[in-house]
Amino acid sequence: MYEDFYGFSERPFQLTPDPAFYFESITHKKALSYLGYGLNQGEGFVVITGEVGAGKSTLVAHLRQKLDGEQMTVGEVVTSALDDDEMIHVAARSFGLDVAGGDKATALAAIELFLHEEARNGRRVLLIVDEAQNLSIGALEELRMLSNFQLGSHPLLQTLLLGQPEFKQLLAKSEELEQLRQRVIAAHHLDAMQPGEVEAYVTHRLRHVGWDGAPEIDKAIWVRLHKASGGIPRKVNQIMTRLLLMGALEERARLDAEMLEAVLLEMSGDEVSEEAGEPASKPRPDRDLPAADAIARAHGETTPDSATAGRSGGVLLNRQIKAIEHAFAERDRHLARLRREVEKLAAAREEAGGELSGDADKRLADIERRLDEQEQSLRHVLTMMIDYFESQATRAAA
Repeated sequence: MYEDFYGFSERPFQLTPDPAFYFESITHKKALSYLGYGLNQGEGFVVITGEVGAGKSTLVAHLRQKLDGEQMTVGEVVTSALDDDEMIHVAARSFGLDVAGGDKATALAAIELFLHEEARNGRRVLLIVDEAQNLSIGALEELRMLSNFQLGSHPLLQTLLLGQPEFKQLLAKSEELEQLRQRVIAAHHLDAMQPGEVEAYVTHRLRHVGWDGAPEIDKAIWVRLHKASGGIPRKVNQIMTRLLLMGALEERARLDAEMLEAVLLEMSGDEVSEEAGEPASKPRPDRDLPAADAIARAHGETTPDSATAGRSGGVLLNRQIKAIEHAFAERDRHLARLRREVEKLAAAREEAGGELSGDADKRLADIERRLDEQEQSLRHVLTMMIDYFESQATRAAA
């Protein structure tokens, strides 16, 4: 696992939203300003849209940390395809209301009663609806109807809608959503990060897990990383995870542009042809090396002229698998030699009347040490490989 190899406290590029890693890019700063303005109004709808992986959920998680839990109650809905009746029941449950078995009217009555109680207690109520592009027109209309609840002239519910770009288009063009559109008081579309922000984003997340400059990162990768990811944070996370994993597997102290290209080729599923410089066959690692050294040798057995090709594309994964197989074979041969040495020592013990010389004791201790090295090496490498397959490998590769 690369976080162990590089001494990180945790994985810096997880795909799940974590407000602790929130990075305020230019577009996220604007979104937060719109959110602040909208929430200060205390009514209507605030809409945030963006591409998949643009950071909408992380932004909202960061926002929730800033809200005063004593003054605001927040319900959150992550939708699948909901119709109007389902929307009301799911909204009720998001506030902890028990509406199981009740009809739509019962659920609406429960929500209204809840909103009035919160208002009397001096608390505002916010409903966050994620993946809004999955909602039916009827479900969106039900959300609009919920915004009608008032105590005198005081609105009781405000709604934050998060969605992908198609929701932005639906909201802008649908004639059926005209009334909801008129109640949108703030909206922002999360753009991709700009080229100059990618380095700051990556180093921000690395420093959060204790990065102190190791591994060193080649400045040449940032432009290529932005182009490959489109500036989308989740895509940056995916690429950096693969890059760090490669660095750990190859025991690199520096991540460079050649490694990035190899990762991108692997992720795209491209294969490197024989003409690109991949040797038809590789010399076997020295059978006297420990398993980890054998695997490292299998990774690095290229000439200087073919080094780039040897780290490229899907070939990397195949070489890793072959290296594991070689390591097991070499370990078995190595263990067989060690057993023969032990048998010789046992025979020598019998001839010496059950006692061994100091030299023989030293040989036994050396054998035990070498066995321990073999097991530790294999365990370390297999742990990294299992982590790779479980969290990063494609279905085809698995």
